[in-house]
Amino acid sequence: MTIEHVKYRDNRWQIEENIVDKNSVDLLFTFGERETIKEKAVFDKLRALYPSAQIVGCSSSGNILGDSISEEPMIATAISFETGSVSISVEDFSDEDDQYLVSQRLIKKLPTDRLKHIFILSDGLKMNGSSLAKGVNDALDGIDVSITGGLAGDGIEFKETWIIANEEAKENRIVAVGFYGESISVESGCSAGWKEFGILRKITKSKGNTLYEIDGEPALALYKKYLGEYANDLPRSALNFPMSIKENREDEAIIRSVLAIDEENQALIFAGDVPEGYLARLMKTNIDGLIDGSEIAAKQITKINNKEALGLVVSCVGRRIMLKQLTDEELESIALTLGERVELVGFYSYGELAPFSNELPSCSLHNQTMTLTVVYED
Repeated sequence: MTIEHVKYRDNRWQIEENIVDKNSVDLLFTFGERETIKEKAVFDKLRALYPSAQIVGCSSSGNILGDSISEEPMIATAISFETGSVSISVEDFSDEDDQYLVSQRLIKKLPTDRLKHIFILSDGLKMNGSSLAKGVNDALDGIDVSITGGLAGDGIEFKETWIIANEEAKENRIVAVGFYGESISVESGCSAGWKEFGILRKITKSKGNTLYEIDGEPALALYKKYLGEYANDLPRSALNFPMSIKENREDEAIIRSVLAIDEENQALIFAGDVPEGYLARLMKTNIDGLIDGSEIAAKQITKINNKEALGLVVSCVGRRIMLKQLTDEELESIALTLGERVELVGFYSYGELAPFSNELPSCSLHNQTMTLTVVYED
């Protein structure tokens, strides 16, 4: 595997020039600010540089390159495999489509022979991440293949998110990248660093990703009561106070972030489903907790070799807001743990897709979580 990074600066792409033959590039990941990544001319310039590559990417809430957030409005990373290969599938959807079925179709279009891993990028506002995770898991139908990925971001604006899949960026789109070959091995890591506080409560009324009542009380009113003065800055301040949910006390908790509020119905709208009957509790964190969570995620990557490897980083925008100028510290902790041979690239997202561990390969939707996907070629 050979990797080179590209940065969009002064209206042109600037290349590291690690790969001599640009036609040998198999895959190119690109992430960028909304207004830059949606420009057709920017994509066309990138395509001209890598005429044979599968080009996928999304709008972000921060572009990750190496052990820091890139100052450029758009970045890209080109990958040339020795013997491995990739294939992509794309699905567009409308408001009327069943997102679970759309997600299943996305996966079923990928060839399964020698398939080692699937990485997904999705519209971050119009796709219900829970429906996406359930659809892609069910589509595998017993095939032992891990899935990771993320939901596109839009800074802290929450207006539009965009996906690139071998053409100019579009909304209402999901793309899956399949990694193939006996030489390919993939591991993932996932950790949050948030802690629960307050009373464990029960979700008594909800529909999909909209939460109406907790313990029979209006959800928004109860949430504001807990937030105190922070309630004046909703929904932005909600990124500082996500919610953990689980079906039973013994289950692993999943973090859900509030994306919007509904004053009329006193409801909270989340990035993923919040099913009725589930148990819920508010969460909080501090800087050290988030950085420790990132290091824990990196330590879950157990495979190490002396060859260049690709490290895909998807972390929640809420973590970046909490960390502020210390954001680079969580990325530095990952780089130090994984080693200099793992080339990091990624983005801050509106939702993360990853298994809880390598032993539990089923993909779940996470929020406020650091997720890592490391692709090795032996």
